[in-house]
Amino acid sequence: MRSIKEKQSSPLLKVEELKKYFPIKSPFGRTKGHVKAVENVSFEVYEKETVGIVGESGCGKSTTGRAILRLIEPTGGKALYKGVDLFQLKGKELKRYRKEIQMVFQDPHSSLNPRKRIGDLIEESMKIHQIGSKMERMEKAITLLKKTGIQEDQYFKYPHEFSGGQRQRIGIARALAVDPSLIILDEPVSALDVSIQSQVINLLGEIQEEFRVAYLFISHDLSVVRHISDRIAVMYLGHLVEMAPTDKLFQNPLHPYTKALLSAVPIPDTKVKRERIILKGDVPSPINPPSGCVFHTRCPYVMDHCKKEKPREKKDESGHLISCHLYA
Repeated sequence: MRSIKEKQSSPLLKVEELKKYFPIKSPFGRTKGHVKAVENVSFEVYEKETVGIVGESGCGKSTTGRAILRLIEPTGGKALYKGVDLFQLKGKELKRYRKEIQMVFQDPHSSLNPRKRIGDLIEESMKIHQIGSKMERMEKAITLLKKTGIQEDQYFKYPHEFSGGQRQRIGIARALAVDPSLIILDEPVSALDVSIQSQVINLLGEIQEEFRVAYLFISHDLSVVRHISDRIAVMYLGHLVEMAPTDKLFQNPLHPYTKALLSAVPIPDTKVKRERIILKGDVPSPINPPSGCVFHTRCPYVMDHCKKEKPREKKDESGHLISCHLYA
């Protein structure tokens, strides 16, 4: 894993103050409120780096990834890819940059068109971006299938003829078809068996080494994220509460929410004991989030000003970012 100092001075992707609100409509079509799915999230992804985003269900991980790609329109903020704000692009300009950022979805079954052969699915994006001739596209599709562990003679088969792990491999091959610089992976192994998960994770590592691509890896499984990520960002109720190099986050977590998450990760050695941190209460509603620090309703270290003031982000020399009044 690379340290922050070893990375390039300018990031491949820089997300600034990203917001995504979903309107709540009344039966008469009036907006009566908003679901604040993502609130002022900022982070960077450097070339050939893997950044993991973790958090429990509903924290805004997947919404963040989809908003960056404009699969859903962001409410506010910026997504600077090589210095260009993706949120300001339209039409052909946006299409050109979408070629450089691809996505692998959580469900490998629903993300593949069941009426198309897998060869056509991989070639589809090359056709859209007018890459190569018909024969060149076919040759590249076959090559990518082989690299992801699918045999050449399966080129003409349909998605339903493959297992879940094979379908996810096809999804990865499809993402690589247009030679992207960044791939957003939205829970890419959560629907797979544990043995298949390890195969796909190892495949992603091999692909990153060969194609020199960066990953934004979204998952709720900390053990998987630890294995593949250079840095990890922790989200809670739409907010980024901590971000650090992987080893440092696991060795010295600072935010109370991160500590609680890590305490729930199983340890393979039965002789090693870890104190489990049980958070009290339920996750608040993103429709009406708590004032001040959004975690204060469940935090074991809550103070009076936590309920009134939002904590400021603080970053040390190693790049360890924390948003908590305990470290103000």
